[in-house]
Amino acid sequence: MFKADIINRIETTGAMAIVRTETIERGIEIAEGCLAGGVDVLEISYTLPNAGDVIKALNDKFGDELLVGAGTVLDAETARLAILSGAKFIIAPNFSKEVAKVSNRYQIPYAPGCTTITEMVEALEVGASYIKAFPISNFYGPTLVSVIKTPIPNMPILASGGANLDNLEVWLKNGVDAVGFGGLLTKGAKEDITTNAKKIREIIVNTRKSR
Repeated sequence: MFKADIINRIETTGAMAIVRTETIERGIEIAEGCLAGGVDVLEISYTLPNAGDVIKALNDKFGDELLVGAGTVLDAETARLAILSGAKFIIAPNFSKEVAKVSNRYQIPYAPGCTTITEMVEALEVGASYIKAFPISNFYGPTLVSVIKTPIPNMPILASGGANLDNLEVWLKNGVDAVGFGGLLTKGAKEDITTNAKKIREIIVNTRKSR
């Protein structure tokens, strides 16, 4: 899968599940719930030591049906391990030029966490595919996207935190390119996850049609 294909798939889906799970079995359950609801992008967080195993297991089971990436990738060493485990994209709460280099070497999209315009522009200059608005999306809400995109309209923004079923439409209308969800897409029974995934996808599809 080419880098451009991965970027396009993330943007087309418009939402991803941010997964922290201690077992492969729960990871599969979450993935099945998300897929049934139309969300086919999962970020597996490296806050837990089994993240690589979960990524590999999901790829083995679902193949191209699911787009699996790695989250909370703080350094180049973790980035390479994640990519070797099968991660198709790299997301982080911080910006690291070393992680950008590794991601570019393997032609993997990189979305670093940035808090200032200066940091965001610098990240784009070294090849970031998305800018993860973290943790500022939690504090500023949907207006953050339009503020950033007024001077830099082409900056691709991934919101992480602050988005929910009540305000997702506003995020989208303000120009966010993709949104990460934690609890809505990872907690509860598989059926609960499917229900939330369907609601999220419905909002995304309907809002994009109305633009």
